[in-house]
Amino acid sequence: MNRAARWRLALVVLFVAALEFASRRAWIDPVSFIPPSKMAEGAWTLLASGDYTRDILQTLANATLAVVLAVTGGFAFGVALFKLPRVRRVIDPLLLSYYAVPIFVVYPVLIVIFGLNRWPLVAIGFLFGVVAMAANTLNGLERVPRVLLRSARAMRMSPLDEIRLITLPSSLPFVFTGIKLTVVYAFIAVIAGEFVLAGSGFGFRIAYAYNNFDNPTMYGLMLLLLIFVGTLNMLLHMAEMRLYSRTRRKTT
Repeated sequence: MNRAARWRLALVVLFVAALEFASRRAWIDPVSFIPPSKMAEGAWTLLASGDYTRDILQTLANATLAVVLAVTGGFAFGVALFKLPRVRRVIDPLLLSYYAVPIFVVYPVLIVIFGLNRWPLVAIGFLFGVVAMAANTLNGLERVPRVLLRSARAMRMSPLDEIRLITLPSSLPFVFTGIKLTVVYAFIAVIAGEFVLAGSGFGFRIAYAYNNFDNPTMYGLMLLLLIFVGTLNMLLHMAEMRLYSRTRRKTT
């Protein structure tokens, strides 16, 4: 663990300790907020009871499916825009203003199209993440050094070797940024959709606990969600750093 990571960890621990102290001293309204230690206790109780396992797995499955579709579709869309500059000039203004429009306005339409099941949630997660992936893929492809592409053609590399040895390593930082953003956006969209209109899932259970003033359950579920998404982002970051180090070793 490097120095920056140690400082980040120390800040997180300090922040949690401050919340624990303030809530124990009732500086924060105890009706609406509970100490972090009780949140952890509630999260463990939820996992041990098994009552929420089906809802948790359902949300994770929907969000994972949305991430896979958004990453795949966004990558293909970004490559297509890179290969078709005229189409890109037409779509560029739409991409720039995409997140200015609240995507959730189409959620009722998705329910009408797909029905009251998992697919509107998957679709809203896909719509939330696909453009972030496409934009970052396009930015990465634009930053591939042209001299390397000319060298590849001069050495008569096959298209597969050109992609494997030049295009992907050069655009990797932007592609990984797109993947991380897609993960976050898809989880936000799926869980928010469960808040709005769903009969099960992570978001539904959190909203149900909130409406019934069940703070241990609500904060326990929120803590489990935070731990899962944080762990997933950490694993993506570790994979990203590993790929970077491997790429540097190949180029030196």
